[in-house]
Amino acid sequence: MPQPVTPLLAADVIIELSDRPGRPIVLIERKYPPHGWAIPGGFVDVGERLEHAALREAEEETSLRVTLTALLGCYSAPGRDARGHTVSAVYVGEARGEARACDDAQHLAVFSLDDLPAALAFDHAQILQDYRRFRATGAPAPLRLD
Repeated sequence: MPQPVTPLLAADVIIELSDRPGRPIVLIERKYPPHGWAIPGGFVDVGERLEHAALREAEEETSLRVTLTALLGCYSAPGRDARGHTVSAVYVGEARGEARACDDAQHLAVFSLDDLPAALAFDHAQILQDYRRFRATGAPAPLRLD
């Protein structure tokens, strides 16, 4: 039987800095196209669990050791990534300490939810809106069927 052709799989982590007032989040500015500010994350390796990929990518891009606390949701709109159909599991996690831009991150910054950058990559504006709702209510991202 031929291998099915499927979307690429990614895992991202919204990293809350638990040792700072207000629990701000870490975003990276992407080194490679598509450019813009993004939630740390990347592609899942064959044989790797989603959760392990999320932790690995977070550490590779921010140097932070993250603890996952929740699954915010899965994002699968076919046009969400200009490079091709990519499905991403987005987690919420927490870390302590000083982050630094590494690997695919050109720059890194810490943001409050009230002061996010305008140039967000992919569908990360929508994801961060869902995260804002999650912080206020504890509810995961809504299902999107359209």
